[in-house]
Amino acid sequence: MIRPAAFADTPELVRLTDATGLFKPLEIEALQGVLDDYHATNHELGHLAIVVEDAGTPLGYAYYAPTEMTDRTWHLYWIAVVKNRQGAGLGSELLRYVENDIRARGGRLLVIETSSTPIYDSTRRFYLKHGYHQAATVEDFYADGDGMVMFTKRLLGDAGG
Repeated sequence: MIRPAAFADTPELVRLTDATGLFKPLEIEALQGVLDDYHATNHELGHLAIVVEDAGTPLGYAYYAPTEMTDRTWHLYWIAVVKNRQGAGLGSELLRYVENDIRARGGRLLVIETSSTPIYDSTRRFYLKHGYHQAATVEDFYADGDGMVMFTKRLLGDAGG
């Protein structure tokens, strides 16, 4: 079941993200701040956080928002699935939900950024498998040897529909 994230989910979402082994301590700390800000104010600005759960246990989540100063462009900032359920379709389910929700809100383009390091090879393949286009790479963006890879997917036609 996919539902809106609740404030009470925050500790579990941070824990499951950390347990994936993909994120640096600085990123886990940032996630805590992102979720705190979401529940405090950013939900009022159109930011969205969703959770996929089974029997009340969060198994993954996504965080996305409209991109300021753009015409109906959105960013998917976070998507994560508990490590022992990766590859079982939960990430695909979350991504489809996000895309459909953004379409329903009139969004035309979804942007996703990720790391260029080898640990993110499967993440980049995931986006390509779901029809995303690798639009750009910025070498050494996050750190020396850790570039940013940007993926995009058009969700609505050129005329906005």
